[in-house]
Amino acid sequence: MGNVIKVGMADLNIAKAPDSLTTLGLGSCIGLTLYDPVAKVGGLVHYMLPDSTKLKNNSNIAKFGDTGIRELYNKMIANGASPSRMVAKIAGGAKMFEVSGLSNVGNVGERNAEEAKIMLKELKIRLIAEDTGLNYGRTVVLDCENGNYIIKAVGKPEKVI
Repeated sequence: MGNVIKVGMADLNIAKAPDSLTTLGLGSCIGLTLYDPVAKVGGLVHYMLPDSTKLKNNSNIAKFGDTGIRELYNKMIANGASPSRMVAKIAGGAKMFEVSGLSNVGNVGERNAEEAKIMLKELKIRLIAEDTGLNYGRTVVLDCENGNYIIKAVGKPEKVI
């Protein structure tokens, strides 16, 4: 087991086997991983909001699904990953609090998960596994040795997708 590289909220990073990447406390945020099984290069972006075009002051590209996923994709290629071999997995996108009425705040998790699918389609990357929705936070680990995406949640058995 190599080093475990932490990815903060609104952050992204790349690692190579034997290292792994982790991000803590995904609520409505999405932890999206890209992985190349041949180069054993993995990337993880922890984004909070789906769409950077909705806000004026959006200098942090990792904060948004559209810009964060594209940036992660470019970094993967710069680190030796092949676009044709890359696969994606997503976790998070929980509905962390009930909101009355038709407020958009309540389903930001759902919109975040949707954005992942839109971007992956655009980049022609297959989404091979997901653990999204429901109402609890997740901590995730991407093992760059084998591409396993380990999902931990309080009071739940550990899951590998």
